[in-house]
Amino acid sequence: MRNDTTPLLSEEEKTSKSGFKREITLFDAIMVVTGGMIGSGIFIVTADISRTVVSPGYMLLVWVISGFLTMVGAISYGELSSMFPNVGGQYVYLKEAYNKMVAFLYGWTLFLVIQTGVIAAVAVAFARFTGVLLPWFSEQNVLLQVGGFQFSSEQLLAIASIIFLTYINSRGVKSGKLIQNVFGSTKLIALFGLIILGLLLGINDTAIEANFSDFWGPSGAASAVPTGMALVSALGIAMVGALFSADSWNNIGFSGDEIVNPKRTIVLSMVIGSAIVMGIYLVINLVYLLVLPMHGTAEAASAFGQGITFAENDRVATAVAEVIGGYQATVAIAILIMISTFGCNNGAILSGARVYYAIAKDGLFFERMGRLNKQGVPAAGLWLQCVWACLLCLSGTYGDLLDYVVFAVMLFYILTIIGVFVLRVKRPDLPRPYKAFGYPVLPALYVLLASAICIILLIDKPNFTWPGLIIVALGVPVFYLFGNKFRRLKG
Repeated sequence: MRNDTTPLLSEEEKTSKSGFKREITLFDAIMVVTGGMIGSGIFIVTADISRTVVSPGYMLLVWVISGFLTMVGAISYGELSSMFPNVGGQYVYLKEAYNKMVAFLYGWTLFLVIQTGVIAAVAVAFARFTGVLLPWFSEQNVLLQVGGFQFSSEQLLAIASIIFLTYINSRGVKSGKLIQNVFGSTKLIALFGLIILGLLLGINDTAIEANFSDFWGPSGAASAVPTGMALVSALGIAMVGALFSADSWNNIGFSGDEIVNPKRTIVLSMVIGSAIVMGIYLVINLVYLLVLPMHGTAEAASAFGQGITFAENDRVATAVAEVIGGYQATVAIAILIMISTFGCNNGAILSGARVYYAIAKDGLFFERMGRLNKQGVPAAGLWLQCVWACLLCLSGTYGDLLDYVVFAVMLFYILTIIGVFVLRVKRPDLPRPYKAFGYPVLPALYVLLASAICIILLIDKPNFTWPGLIIVALGVPVFYLFGNKFRRLKG
């Protein structure tokens, strides 16, 4: 029986007009979405969220709001992806809704910080948790020191993993999607396993009493729960960690010309994948509250005594595993995070180069970035992305860069969803195989909530938001100065 989600294609149909090979099915696309979303954040950020909002109830509310925004974002992007199911994804949507400069600013920020910064940070997270099993890989194990510059075994493994995954993806989309499918499905199974173990073996009456007897209160915290505008501000700040743990749900759109039946597959994969991940995130945080008290003490000798707020190095999942099964469970979690980060990076590496390809095709980037190799993938873009990500690993500043660009990333999400409204007016007759569910209410609500979060960050986190704006703004002179040069070279 023919499967409508992966229709049978002729040899001509398997290759898009741009030369990309259509080999990503619906299952592959869902694995790209879930694998790209689930990195190391869900295992760590809850500790910082708990310190910010203080209350167990508000901690879970942060994840509920994040899930809502992610799902609304996915269904809104679905309309755009069905209209423009081309390689480049969000870059193309911004270009069609606004102009090339706005689209370039997104691509500029994506290459400089967003995609490459994520790749570097996730690679270091992979190396760091590998060190739990193989202690030789450590930030303290310095292999080379020149003046103030240090090169550690941890950085060596991070860089090696980026190079390896780039090589695999340069061999064709089939190789990249194989790793994504294996590691993506493995991490989902493992996360479900963690949830089941937590519910069956980890539920602790003391933790339940501490967290749920005063669900919206401080529950033993040293500080009071913020109220009024202070609470609104705290929720906005706490949203950053949750939203970025759920980021990359839109990356599947970057590979539009490589997807089977893209007008249907992209939106389905974004919605299904986002729903799976956000559901898992919410349940895992509930498990955290059932196993550990939200507030412990930093000086406590045990993971239970430290609680969620003071979990060692913010590794809440590791603390939960230690309470459930001791050292063996901690090792198991380290392996899970290694799998998670490795699969996450594969998805990020696979997706990012497609945007650089689209920019180059518009004459706004190195011409070579717009070429495909014999395997039908933009190898030059993959390797340039690899080089820059590796340099960010060496610089030691990738964490700061990610903090700086938080505001900019949200700004582009807002602009893209406003693009749904713009295109309804600008190009009303353009075919829309899928229309955003709940339009105009849900997309408008997304814009309002996301804008409120941006305003809160501008006021309360100026050290991170304004540098992010500067990074975006620097793209304007680059567009006019170097963009013209690239266009002349292309001509």
